Amino acid sequence: MTLPMTPQPGALDGEHDLVQLLAPDGTRRHDPRYPLEVDHAQLEGWYRDLVLARRIDTEAFALQRHGELGLWPPALGQEAAQIGSGRALRDQDFVFPTYRQHGVAYCRGIDPALLLGVFRGTELGGWDPQEYRYALPQIIIGAQTLHATGYAMGLLLDGAVGHGDAERDTAAIAYLGDGATSQGDVAEAFVWAASYQAPVVFFCENNQYAISVPLERQTRVPIAQRAAGFGFEGVRVDGNDVLACYAVTRAALDAARQGFGPTLIEAVTYRVGAHTTSDDPTRYREDAETEAWRAKDPIDRVRIHLQRAGSDAAFFASVEAEADQLGAHLREVCGRLPEPDLVGLFDHVYTDVPEELARQRDDAIAWQATDEGGDR
Repeated sequence: MTLPMTPQPGALDGEHDLVQLLAPDGTRRHDPRYPLEVDHAQLEGWYRDLVLARRIDTEAFALQRHGELGLWPPALGQEAAQIGSGRALRDQDFVFPTYRQHGVAYCRGIDPALLLGVFRGTELGGWDPQEYRYALPQIIIGAQTLHATGYAMGLLLDGAVGHGDAERDTAAIAYLGDGATSQGDVAEAFVWAASYQAPVVFFCENNQYAISVPLERQTRVPIAQRAAGFGFEGVRVDGNDVLACYAVTRAALDAARQGFGPTLIEAVTYRVGAHTTSDDPTRYREDAETEAWRAKDPIDRVRIHLQRAGSDAAFFASVEAEADQLGAHLREVCGRLPEPDLVGLFDHVYTDVPEELARQRDDAIAWQATDEGGDR
């Protein structure tokens, strides 16, 4: 017997249930549930963020194609979800990312060049997570949701929630993709977060594909609806709308900090490019689908709105010039990244190094001392 693999009609498509504050044509909208006042200068700043986040992505993609990086996971088309949510964070909040949140890392003040070492094989991370309140990228799908939930439970035990103190109350945010929602780790994180009313926000960038598996093969209902089964709120937001992503994430983080527990945000967006540079998306989706999503581009809608509001050509030219400078910076830094220290791979894994790992480290040191190891 062949089982049906499509969702109920209308369950996943349509935009009537999405929180949207800036339409694809640049029209400003208002939602009484998520009031948001943004002045012109702030919106210009977010436009700059969006353009620079995209330049990080396109420059790194080009570096990989030139053989300078081993791999790169593009985020083309997902900039609004990352910048909107990233700008909603407070300094004390802690971020648990996947390997694709380049825009969020930028919002946390991490030099984008530090992202390159992971994908060139010279670093396991490249920054101090405590300094930036931003964990090292998680490659294991869904594992970061457990880390974020455990951290959030620790915040409860430390009394860092529910005081009404903007500098003390703290939340965690875990980023995940739509494919990760099929992982048991994520369901387990939802259970614990709900049971303990943990101050954590689960931000799902639903880019429509878990590598090559389309959303309709993953779920029969919107991802945000799953939260109800665990006992907390789920919200669907237009993931290509930086204003809506900011407003919804801000509200969810505020609720978490006040002690009202977790929220699942489903940012409905689209991965315009490949899953990684090893992927060929033309093998599993049609060009017409991709072009339809390009018409909802997150940067274009902000640019159109700003042009109507009075931003001049000089402003847009200055942003493009800054993007060019960022691209040059990434190329320059990537070219002088050092060869990886193989022995360094054994550092920062255990406080007390197990005997087996110590033997492996000694073997690596001995191999490096040989002609073969020295000429690698």
